[in-house]
Amino acid sequence: MRTINQSISRKISRLALTTSALVGLSIPLQAGIGVKEGAKIAFLGDSITQAGARPNGYVRLVIRGLESAGVKTSAIPAGISGHKSNQMLARLGRDVLNKKPDWMTLSCGVNDVWHGKGGVSLDDYKVNITKIVDQCQSAGVKVMILTSTMIGEDQGNANNKKLGTYNDFLKELAREKKCLLADLNADMQAAIAASEDKKGGKLLTSDGVHMNPDGNKMMATGVLKSFGLSAEQLKKARADW
Repeated sequence: MRTINQSISRKISRLALTTSALVGLSIPLQAGIGVKEGAKIAFLGDSITQAGARPNGYVRLVIRGLESAGVKTSAIPAGISGHKSNQMLARLGRDVLNKKPDWMTLSCGVNDVWHGKGGVSLDDYKVNITKIVDQCQSAGVKVMILTSTMIGEDQGNANNKKLGTYNDFLKELAREKKCLLADLNADMQAAIAASEDKKGGKLLTSDGVHMNPDGNKMMATGVLKSFGLSAEQLKKARADW
């Protein structure tokens, strides 16, 4: 009797291992993606993000890209033209936290620098951005930080050199707070450097700052890559754009 029971037990164990292996093989495409089915993603930002919520803007492309990888999500657009870090902090509760998102992407820095004397100093920017991240994390909202895209498609200009110090802080903060990071500024610089035809400074933007269709695709690709889409999933997503 014991021998029979032991035999049955071994068969059950083998069946369990086989079943476990099959389950592992059947894990859907989104297994490596940090965003879960049904998640709400808030997109906090300025005019670049406001425009990104339009058809074929980067916000819409991110949602479509996730869906193409098997993850249906919804967007909470929270971009307002001209806004800087102090204004985003002031409206964080109203435009993001009160809407109970699971994730928030943060795109902030262009206007803080571009507005010159009407902008936000690096020291104040650090305080504002840190508070935004802390308040989100305290509310259980996961954060992805986007480095700020370029101010003119010329890395050597004064604005971009200044913006580099703001982006350096964002990268440090992402490490410190364990946020996802999409280094869109680096992606943008790389795309411009790799292109033989710079299109008169409008390779990725319509005016040096605001994204054209290719710029929106560049931004969406960076966000999706940071969310965990594989190269194959990114290729599939971009084929649908």
